[in-house]
Amino acid sequence: MRAPGPLVQRSSLGETRIMAKPIKSTTTEWRDVVLVCRKCSKKLDGGFGPDGDLTLKKALRKYLHLKKGKKGRKGELTVAGTDCFDICPKGGVVAVNAAHPKKLLIIPAGADLFEVKTRLGLDDGRRLKVVTPD
Repeated sequence: MRAPGPLVQRSSLGETRIMAKPIKSTTTEWRDVVLVCRKCSKKLDGGFGPDGDLTLKKALRKYLHLKKGKKGRKGELTVAGTDCFDICPKGGVVAVNAAHPKKLLIIPAGADLFEVKTRLGLDDGRRLKVVTPD
């Protein structure tokens, strides 16, 4: 499907004006947005979850119970794939909580999802693990 082009307005004098479409907005219930590098995930081809066969994005969604209850923009948290962060670690995936953009995490394959959740600063209603700063 093609994106609609700009609106064209013609005056009675034959002048043509290009009118931009208005910018719209919508609301979400998100407290946190976790961005996971798609390129790292593809290179690693799994490595997370109980059997080590899930990508970090899918493992986090499953661990944080994002499939149950409210989904999409009505949920409190979203985990999304994003373009490359240009770090490209071997044997790991780059992830960041958008609320803390200065703290990119390099998460090695097989990492404990409880610790990943804690390091990302996520609160899913379960107890948190105390982690000393790096």
